Parts: sequence; structure tokens; C-alpha cells
Amino acid sequence: MDLRIGIQNSPRELSFETSLTAAEVEQAVSAALSGQSPVLRLTDAKGTVYVVPAAALAYVEIGTEESRKIGFVG
Repeated sequence: MDLRIGIQNSPRELSFETSLTAAEVEQAVSAALSGQSPVLRLTDAKGTVYVVPAAALAYVEIGTEESRKIGFVG
């Protein structure tokens, strides 16, 4: 699944693929925004860990769970 995370006062966003489900990502974001966790901690498909302070989150865009197709049409 593709994720995009906007960070306040930063011109760039984090963009990566994760093996987490949409529900798992939503749960982690909700926990961070409700104050249950001071950070949003997510892992990408390669095992890299991203930690973003909850107070700095601008938005989290959760993409589809479909895998990308690689190749040429036709």
C-alpha cells in the first residue's frame, strides 16, 4: 500500500510503500493524533522505520492496497 505523509513546515512529504493494511495505518495515525502516542511510527516494505512527531503531522494519505503492475501494455 502506498502512503504519503505531509509534515508541517516541510516542503517535502514522506512517500513509501508499506505492507501494513489500511486499518493498521489508520489505527497508528489515530493513536498519534489522540495523544496515545507522541509519535507516528510506520515501517515500509523494505523494513525502514519512519518516526514522525504527532504534533508535526499535516496529513496522511493512505493509498490503495493493490500492488503496482510493472511492464508495457500492448
